[in-house]
Amino acid sequence: MRPERAGKTTTMSQSLSKLFVHIIYHIKNKNAYIRKEEKNELYSYIGKIIKDLDSIPILINGVENHVHILCVMSKNIALSKLIEEIKKNSSRWIKKFGPHYSCFEWQGGYGGFSVSPSICEKTKKYIENQEERHKKISFQEEYLLFLKEYGIDYNEKYLWTD
Repeated sequence: MRPERAGKTTTMSQSLSKLFVHIIYHIKNKNAYIRKEEKNELYSYIGKIIKDLDSIPILINGVENHVHILCVMSKNIALSKLIEEIKKNSSRWIKKFGPHYSCFEWQGGYGGFSVSPSICEKTKKYIENQEERHKKISFQEEYLLFLKEYGIDYNEKYLWTD
């Protein structure tokens, strides 16, 4: 039953959303790490992919073996499809930087975590400080902390392999 007011029927004519998501994913082959000289170009390219998918990149950063993305997801795409397109296109694109990247691939899995607007600034600072953070903590330790904080069940047997 639709709510009525003064004889008028009200309906929602628009689909509206603003979903902030923090995405984390890792490289597959340790020999094809992300070099510092390509890092910023890679992040810019990932930002372009996100924009092309009608989403809004807020911040992209990481270290040689993984990437963090904070973005606003389009209401017209599933998280898995967004990440699939980012990984597929950026993996293909980075190979143009020569033999170092000839066997570059992203791992099949990823972490996608909702971010409340009230902690967007805190999340941005977290992503900005990846270089410093990873002097103290490994990717595996960091990722396990996220899984614990968000109460995500996982099987460690499958967490680090493709």
